[in-house]
Amino acid sequence: MAFPPNRLHLPNLRLGIAAVAALGLLAAIPASAQAASAPVPLGKADSFVVLAGKTITNTGATTLNGDIGLTPGSSITGMPPLVLHGASHAADNVALQAQAALKTAFDNVAGQKPATAIPNELGGSKLVPGVYSSGVFAIHKTLTLDAANHPNAIFVFQSAATLDAGAGSQVKLIRGASPCNVFWLVRSSATLETTANFSGNILALTDIHLRTGATVVGRALARTGEVTLDSNTITNSSCRAMPVSSAAKPTAQVTQVPTGPVRTGDGSTSGGGNDTRGLLAGALLLAGVGAARVVAVRRRRRVDA
Repeated sequence: MAFPPNRLHLPNLRLGIAAVAALGLLAAIPASAQAASAPVPLGKADSFVVLAGKTITNTGATTLNGDIGLTPGSSITGMPPLVLHGASHAADNVALQAQAALKTAFDNVAGQKPATAIPNELGGSKLVPGVYSSGVFAIHKTLTLDAANHPNAIFVFQSAATLDAGAGSQVKLIRGASPCNVFWLVRSSATLETTANFSGNILALTDIHLRTGATVVGRALARTGEVTLDSNTITNSSCRAMPVSSAAKPTAQVTQVPTGPVRTGDGSTSGGGNDTRGLLAGALLLAGVGAARVVAVRRRRRVDA
Protein backbone atom coordinates (compact mmCIF):
# COMPACT_ATOMS: atom_id res chain seq x y z
CA MET A 1 0.00 0.00 0.00
CA ALA A 2 1.49 3.34 -1.13
CA PHE A 3 1.15 6.56 0.85
CA PRO A 4 1.05 10.01 -0.78
CA PRO A 5 4.33 11.85 -0.26
CA ASN A 6 2.60 14.64 1.64
CA ARG A 7 1.19 12.09 4.11
CA LEU A 8 4.62 10.78 5.10
CA HIS A 9 6.39 12.57 7.91
CA LEU A 10 9.94 11.33 7.49
CA PRO A 11 11.32 12.28 10.95
CA ASN A 12 8.42 10.60 12.75
CA LEU A 13 8.72 7.55 10.53
CA ARG A 14 12.42 7.21 11.24
CA LEU A 15 11.86 7.73 14.95
CA GLY A 16 9.24 4.99 14.94
CA ILE A 17 11.55 2.60 13.13
CA ALA A 18 14.36 3.36 15.57
CA ALA A 19 12.08 2.82 18.56
CA VAL A 20 10.95 -0.53 17.17
CA ALA A 21 14.58 -1.50 16.69
CA ALA A 22 15.30 -0.56 20.28
CA LEU A 23 12.46 -2.76 21.49
CA GLY A 24 13.81 -5.57 19.33
CA LEU A 25 17.18 -5.15 21.03
CA LEU A 26 15.48 -5.43 24.40
CA ALA A 27 13.69 -8.61 23.37
CA ALA A 28 16.99 -10.10 22.20
CA ILE A 29 18.62 -9.73 25.63
CA PRO A 30 18.84 -13.17 27.24
CA ALA A 31 16.40 -13.76 30.06
CA SER A 32 19.26 -15.36 31.98
CA ALA A 33 20.74 -11.99 32.95
CA GLN A 34 18.57 -11.53 36.01
CA ALA A 35 19.29 -10.55 39.57
CA ALA A 36 20.19 -13.50 41.76
CA SER A 37 18.82 -14.47 45.14
CA ALA A 38 18.55 -12.06 48.06
CA PRO A 39 20.43 -12.27 51.38
CA VAL A 40 18.84 -14.53 54.01
CA PRO A 41 18.79 -13.13 57.57
CA LEU A 42 19.23 -15.87 60.19
CA GLY A 43 18.75 -13.54 63.15
CA LYS A 44 18.89 -15.30 66.50
CA ALA A 45 19.70 -18.59 64.77
CA ASP A 46 22.95 -17.24 63.34
CA SER A 47 25.25 -18.54 66.09
CA PHE A 48 23.83 -22.09 65.97
CA VAL A 49 25.44 -24.95 64.10
CA VAL A 50 22.74 -27.42 65.20
CA LEU A 51 19.12 -26.63 65.96
CA ALA A 52 16.31 -29.13 66.39
CA GLY A 53 12.68 -29.38 67.39
CA LYS A 54 12.49 -32.77 69.15
CA THR A 55 15.88 -34.29 70.01
CA ILE A 56 19.62 -34.03 69.34
CA THR A 57 21.34 -37.42 69.44
CA ASN A 58 25.08 -37.96 69.07
CA THR A 59 27.21 -41.07 68.67
CA GLY A 60 30.99 -40.95 68.52
CA ALA A 61 33.57 -38.17 68.63
CA THR A 62 31.62 -35.26 67.18
CA THR A 63 32.97 -31.70 67.28
CA LEU A 64 30.61 -28.74 67.00
CA ASN A 65 32.09 -25.27 66.56
CA GLY A 66 29.13 -23.10 67.47
CA ASP A 67 25.96 -23.21 69.56
CA ILE A 68 23.42 -26.03 69.70
CA GLY A 69 19.81 -25.96 70.86
CA LEU A 70 16.34 -27.38 70.59
CA THR A 71 12.75 -26.61 71.49
CA PRO A 72 10.07 -27.66 72.36
CA GLY A 73 12.06 -30.87 72.96
CA SER A 74 14.74 -30.91 75.64
CA SER A 75 16.71 -34.14 75.10
CA ILE A 76 20.36 -33.81 74.07
CA THR A 77 22.23 -37.13 74.31
CA GLY A 78 25.83 -38.05 73.62
CA MET A 79 27.58 -35.19 75.48
CA PRO A 80 30.28 -36.47 75.93
CA PRO A 81 31.80 -37.76 73.67
CA LEU A 82 30.45 -34.72 71.76
CA VAL A 83 32.85 -31.77 72.06
CA LEU A 84 31.05 -28.43 71.98
CA HIS A 85 32.83 -25.13 71.31
CA GLY A 86 29.79 -23.01 72.02
CA ALA A 87 26.70 -22.85 74.19
CA SER A 88 23.95 -25.43 74.66
CA HIS A 89 20.30 -24.34 74.90
CA ALA A 90 17.62 -26.91 75.69
CA ALA A 91 14.02 -25.66 75.72
CA ASP A 92 15.01 -22.22 76.97
CA ASN A 93 14.19 -18.73 75.73
CA VAL A 94 17.32 -18.57 73.56
CA ALA A 95 16.34 -21.77 71.75
CA LEU A 96 12.78 -20.47 71.37
CA GLN A 97 14.02 -17.25 69.75
CA ALA A 98 16.37 -19.23 67.49
CA GLN A 99 13.52 -21.45 66.30
CA ALA A 100 11.38 -18.39 65.58
CA ALA A 101 14.24 -16.90 63.57
CA LEU A 102 14.68 -20.20 61.72
CA LYS A 103 11.03 -20.15 60.67
CA THR A 104 11.46 -16.62 59.32
CA ALA A 105 14.60 -17.65 57.40
CA PHE A 106 12.86 -20.80 56.11
CA ASP A 107 9.96 -18.76 54.75
CA ASN A 108 12.41 -16.26 53.23
CA VAL A 109 14.28 -18.97 51.32
CA ALA A 110 11.05 -20.68 50.27
CA GLY A 111 9.77 -17.41 48.81
CA GLN A 112 12.85 -16.57 46.73
CA LYS A 113 12.14 -16.52 42.99
CA PRO A 114 12.26 -16.91 40.09
CA ALA A 115 13.61 -20.39 40.67
CA THR A 116 15.23 -22.38 37.89
CA ALA A 117 14.08 -26.01 37.78
CA ILE A 118 17.06 -28.34 37.47
CA PRO A 119 17.58 -32.13 37.53
CA ASN A 120 17.63 -33.93 40.87
CA GLU A 121 21.25 -35.04 40.62
CA LEU A 122 23.72 -32.22 41.27
CA GLY A 123 26.94 -34.23 41.35
CA GLY A 124 29.31 -33.47 38.49
CA SER A 125 27.81 -30.02 37.92
CA LYS A 126 29.13 -26.48 38.23
CA LEU A 127 26.56 -23.82 39.10
CA VAL A 128 26.62 -20.04 39.35
CA PRO A 129 24.74 -17.92 41.93
CA GLY A 130 20.97 -18.09 41.72
CA VAL A 131 17.83 -19.85 42.91
CA TYR A 132 17.40 -23.51 41.93
CA SER A 133 14.53 -25.89 42.59
CA SER A 134 13.74 -29.58 42.22
CA GLY A 135 11.46 -32.25 43.68
CA VAL A 136 14.43 -33.70 45.57
CA PHE A 137 18.18 -33.07 45.53
CA ALA A 138 20.88 -35.72 45.41
CA ILE A 139 24.64 -35.15 45.36
CA HIS A 140 27.02 -37.90 44.27
CA LYS A 141 30.64 -37.08 43.52
CA THR A 142 31.27 -33.30 43.47
CA LEU A 143 29.00 -30.27 43.08
CA THR A 144 30.97 -27.08 42.35
CA LEU A 145 29.56 -23.66 43.23
CA ASP A 146 31.34 -20.82 41.42
CA ALA A 147 30.92 -17.26 42.77
CA ALA A 148 32.99 -15.76 39.91
CA ASN A 149 34.78 -13.52 42.43
CA HIS A 150 31.53 -11.88 43.50
CA PRO A 151 31.99 -11.31 47.27
CA ASN A 152 28.30 -11.64 48.19
CA ALA A 153 27.17 -14.29 45.73
CA ILE A 154 24.20 -16.28 47.04
CA PHE A 155 23.11 -19.79 46.13
CA VAL A 156 19.62 -21.01 47.05
CA PHE A 157 18.43 -24.59 46.57
CA GLN A 158 14.74 -25.34 47.12
CA SER A 159 13.81 -29.00 47.52
CA ALA A 160 10.14 -29.97 47.54
CA ALA A 161 11.01 -33.03 49.63
CA THR A 162 14.47 -34.35 50.56
CA LEU A 163 18.19 -33.69 50.29
CA ASP A 164 20.63 -36.62 50.12
CA ALA A 165 24.40 -36.14 49.93
CA GLY A 166 25.91 -39.50 49.01
CA ALA A 167 28.85 -41.20 50.70
CA GLY A 168 32.09 -39.40 49.87
CA SER A 169 30.32 -36.59 48.02
CA GLN A 170 31.51 -33.00 48.14
CA VAL A 171 30.12 -29.50 47.75
CA LYS A 172 33.12 -27.54 46.47
CA LEU A 173 33.20 -23.73 46.66
CA ILE A 174 35.41 -21.77 44.26
CA ARG A 175 36.26 -18.16 43.33
CA GLY A 176 35.01 -16.54 46.54
CA ALA A 177 31.91 -18.65 47.19
CA SER A 178 31.09 -18.66 50.90
CA PRO A 179 29.30 -21.46 52.77
CA CYS A 180 27.49 -18.74 54.71
CA ASN A 181 25.73 -17.71 51.49
CA VAL A 182 24.62 -21.20 50.43
CA PHE A 183 21.12 -22.18 51.58
CA TRP A 184 19.49 -25.60 51.27
CA LEU A 185 15.73 -25.45 51.83
CA VAL A 186 14.42 -28.96 52.55
CA ARG A 187 10.67 -29.37 53.00
CA SER A 188 11.14 -32.84 54.48
CA SER A 189 14.40 -34.37 55.76
CA ALA A 190 18.09 -34.09 54.87
CA THR A 191 20.68 -36.88 55.07
CA LEU A 192 24.45 -36.59 54.68
CA GLU A 193 25.88 -40.05 54.13
CA THR A 194 29.20 -41.41 55.40
CA THR A 195 32.19 -39.04 54.89
CA ALA A 196 30.15 -36.54 52.86
CA ASN A 197 31.92 -33.17 52.78
CA PHE A 198 29.10 -30.63 52.75
CA SER A 199 28.96 -26.84 52.56
CA GLY A 200 26.08 -24.50 53.28
CA ASN A 201 23.15 -23.98 55.62
CA ILE A 202 20.58 -26.77 55.77
CA LEU A 203 17.13 -25.47 56.68
CA ALA A 204 14.98 -28.57 57.06
CA LEU A 205 11.32 -28.76 58.03
CA THR A 206 11.67 -32.13 59.80
CA ASP A 207 14.89 -34.12 60.40
CA ILE A 208 18.60 -33.87 59.61
CA HIS A 209 20.81 -36.99 59.77
CA LEU A 210 24.61 -36.92 59.59
CA ARG A 211 26.10 -40.36 59.09
CA THR A 212 29.55 -41.46 60.29
CA GLY A 213 32.30 -39.00 59.42
CA ALA A 214 30.19 -36.49 57.49
CA THR A 215 31.37 -32.89 57.83
CA VAL A 216 29.58 -29.57 57.37
CA VAL A 217 30.94 -26.09 56.92
CA GLY A 218 27.76 -24.20 57.67
CA ARG A 219 24.73 -25.20 59.75
CA ALA A 220 22.26 -28.04 60.32
CA LEU A 221 18.98 -26.41 61.38
CA ALA A 222 15.81 -28.48 61.75
CA ARG A 223 12.48 -26.88 62.61
CA THR A 224 10.26 -29.67 63.96
CA GLY A 225 12.21 -32.93 63.99
CA GLU A 226 15.45 -34.42 65.24
CA VAL A 227 19.13 -34.03 64.42
CA THR A 228 21.30 -37.15 64.63
CA LEU A 229 25.10 -37.01 64.66
CA ASP A 230 27.82 -39.66 64.39
CA SER A 231 31.48 -38.65 64.62
CA ASN A 232 30.93 -35.45 62.67
CA THR A 233 32.46 -31.99 62.50
CA ILE A 234 30.29 -28.89 61.94
CA THR A 235 31.86 -25.46 61.72
CA ASN A 236 30.01 -22.15 61.64
CA SER A 237 32.44 -20.03 59.64
CA SER A 238 32.94 -16.31 60.22
CA CYS A 239 30.92 -15.31 57.14
CA ARG A 240 33.21 -12.44 56.24
CA ALA A 241 32.87 -11.20 52.66
CA MET A 242 35.56 -12.60 50.41
CA PRO A 243 37.80 -9.96 48.78
CA VAL A 244 37.52 -9.59 45.02
CA SER A 245 40.73 -10.07 43.09
CA SER A 246 41.99 -6.86 41.51
CA ALA A 247 42.56 -8.79 38.30
CA ALA A 248 39.00 -10.03 38.11
CA LYS A 249 35.75 -8.17 37.70
CA PRO A 250 32.44 -9.37 39.16
CA THR A 251 30.16 -10.91 36.57
CA ALA A 252 26.41 -10.67 36.40
CA GLN A 253 24.64 -13.25 38.54
CA VAL A 254 22.17 -15.43 36.69
CA THR A 255 19.29 -17.69 37.63
CA GLN A 256 18.78 -19.54 34.36
CA VAL A 257 20.65 -22.65 33.27
CA PRO A 258 20.15 -24.78 30.16
CA THR A 259 17.23 -27.20 30.29
CA GLY A 260 17.92 -30.90 30.56
CA PRO A 261 20.90 -32.37 32.38
CA VAL A 262 23.02 -29.88 34.29
CA ARG A 263 26.24 -29.27 32.39
CA THR A 264 29.64 -28.27 33.59
CA GLY A 265 30.97 -24.78 32.94
CA ASP A 266 29.87 -21.72 34.87
CA GLY A 267 27.44 -20.44 32.24
CA SER A 268 27.66 -16.97 33.68
CA THR A 269 27.51 -13.78 31.67
CA SER A 270 30.84 -12.11 31.05
CA GLY A 271 32.29 -8.66 31.49
CA GLY A 272 30.20 -6.11 33.32
CA GLY A 273 26.91 -7.96 32.80
CA ASN A 274 23.78 -6.99 30.87
CA ASP A 275 21.89 -3.90 32.00
CA THR A 276 18.54 -4.21 30.25
CA ARG A 277 17.29 -0.74 31.12
CA GLY A 278 20.60 0.81 30.20
CA LEU A 279 20.64 -0.82 26.77
CA LEU A 280 17.07 0.24 26.07
CA ALA A 281 17.73 3.79 27.17
CA GLY A 282 20.82 3.97 24.99
CA ALA A 283 18.96 2.66 21.96
CA LEU A 284 16.11 5.13 22.43
CA LEU A 285 18.61 7.96 22.89
CA LEU A 286 20.27 7.09 19.60
CA ALA A 287 16.85 7.02 17.94
CA GLY A 288 16.03 10.45 19.34
CA VAL A 289 19.33 11.93 18.19
CA GLY A 290 18.82 10.55 14.69
CA ALA A 291 15.30 11.96 14.47
CA ALA A 292 16.47 15.37 15.70
CA ARG A 293 19.15 15.51 13.01
CA VAL A 294 16.61 14.74 10.30
CA VAL A 295 14.31 17.51 11.56
CA ALA A 296 17.19 20.00 11.62
CA VAL A 297 18.18 19.17 8.03
CA ARG A 298 14.64 19.56 6.76
CA ARG A 299 14.24 22.92 8.48
CA ARG A 300 17.54 24.16 7.08
CA ARG A 301 16.44 23.20 3.55
CA ARG A 302 13.17 25.08 3.97
CA VAL A 303 14.97 28.20 5.13
CA ASP A 304 17.43 28.03 2.23
CA ALA A 305 14.54 27.62 -0.22
